[in-house]
Amino acid sequence: MTTNGTDALAVLGDATRRAIVERLAEGPSSVQQLADALPVTRPAVSQHLKVLRDAGLVSERAAGTRRVYRLEPMALAALRDQIDTFWRRALEAYGDVATDAAAATTDPTDPPTPRSHP
Repeated sequence: MTTNGTDALAVLGDATRRAIVERLAEGPSSVQQLADALPVTRPAVSQHLKVLRDAGLVSERAAGTRRVYRLEPMALAALRDQIDTFWRRALEAYGDVATDAAAATTDPTDPPTPRSHP
């Protein structure tokens, strides 16, 4: 999924950014709140938030002198759709391989094996 010209999957390839997303899944947070909960500095959190914001995964709003960040539900839904598509394709490919393997090991003259149902 590309959001604002950035590949969201690549952005989430960084462990710190994933940790920030996990924290923001619990609710909106300021940079300081995120830095207090993570083993990185406040400037580092700000840099990671910029990358997440540029990817469209988080948004910010002013709250006095602080910036409060939250997840963007539509961007996360699009990301989940993409992952679901990858998962479906992988399962279909696995099913094709399993079917081909079963066909290759089955003697076409053998009668079908009855299935037992519990």
